[in-house]
This record gives sequence, C-alpha cells and structure tokens, in this order.
Amino acid sequence: MAIQVVVADDHQIMRAGLLSLLSGQSGIKVIGEAENGRRAVEMARELKPDVVVMDVSMPDLNGMEATRQLVGSDSTIAVIALSMHSDKRFVIGMLQAGASGYIVKDCASEELVNAIDTVAAGKKYLSPEIAGLVIDDCVSRSTGDGEKTLPQLSAREREVLQLVAEGWSTKDIAAHLYVSIKTIETHRRQIMKKLEIFNVADLTKYAIRQGFTSLH
Repeated sequence: MAIQVVVADDHQIMRAGLLSLLSGQSGIKVIGEAENGRRAVEMARELKPDVVVMDVSMPDLNGMEATRQLVGSDSTIAVIALSMHSDKRFVIGMLQAGASGYIVKDCASEELVNAIDTVAAGKKYLSPEIAGLVIDDCVSRSTGDGEKTLPQLSAREREVLQLVAEGWSTKDIAAHLYVSIKTIETHRRQIMKKLEIFNVADLTKYAIRQGFTSLH
C-alpha cells in the first residue's frame, strides 16, 4: 500500500514542485497540500496521512507549533521537517516538537523519498549536515555548554506571539483563535512579562530570532 503524504509549505511554487516530484514515485501518494501550519494540522487530522512533509517557517502557525499540535494529538503520523534553515534553533525546535526527520530544501530528490520511506517505517531521518548539528548540541548539553534556557511560553502564548509578530491586531487574533479580545490581551501581557519584552518591535525581533516566524 502506498505511503500517504500531506505536503505543507506556504510557497505555491515549492508545493507544486514537491507534488510533481512525489507524484512520480511509486509507493508514495500525495493526498493533500496545505499553505500554512494551521491548515496542515486540520488536514492531517481529517485525512490521517502516514507522513506530513512540513515547512518550518510558515505564516499563521509555524511548522514547529503545527508539528507539536499534530504529533500531540496523533502520534501515528510522522512529520518530516523540510526547510531552507539548517540553523540549530530550527533543527532542535522541530525535533523537540516531535518531528521524525529533518532535511534541507536543497537536498536531492532521492533524499526526500528516502526520508519519507524511513519515517513511514517508524525510524528517524536526518540529513548528514543536520545530524552533525544534533550531535554537537547533545555534546554541548552534556558538558554544560548549552545555551541559556529560554522562558517557557504556553502553546497558546506561542501562537499569539507569532501572530503579533506578523502584524495581526488584538481584535483579529481573537477572532482567528475564537477567543475574546480580553483573553488575547491577557496572553500578550503574560508573554511580555515572561520574556521581559514590553514593545511589539522587540517581540517581533525575538519571534524571528527564535524561529516562530520569518516574515518572508
């Protein structure tokens, strides 16, 4: 039976390229495509694919948060992070969110197919250069040289932070997330308090630096 795949990427040209590539592979069937993380989560919950190929940097809901939500609700779905970023923050963030694989967008097409086959079989897959970053991170953590622990934001606070950084108004965020304006205002205050950042410009810089959004 073919491995069923959902592709999530906010660039239409990239999605089209992935669909063209994967549609020509025997044993793989693309059953859906999503333009952002929120839609990817909805589609995966509806279609129950074996694998989701997930872009890391997407508007509305980024790949890390989408992966965390998806894997948290259905651990049978494997996620492969596909990104232009090989930065450690993105790699570790996706793996901590529950991704089973991570490859960079300039990889050979054969590597993506191999990654899909590997994670569909319940194994992990990392591009060689990504594997080196993960090993270095493990070593630095074991020797106590890791980065300072970041403030812990809740899942909803991370969602709100991304939308604030992308320029959404409090009213629009409340409507988008189906909560009250007062609730969003409370989340914003809590985010600022935890991060000790008290203006939108610096919140935006923080969100970009930590990979919540790329504003591309």
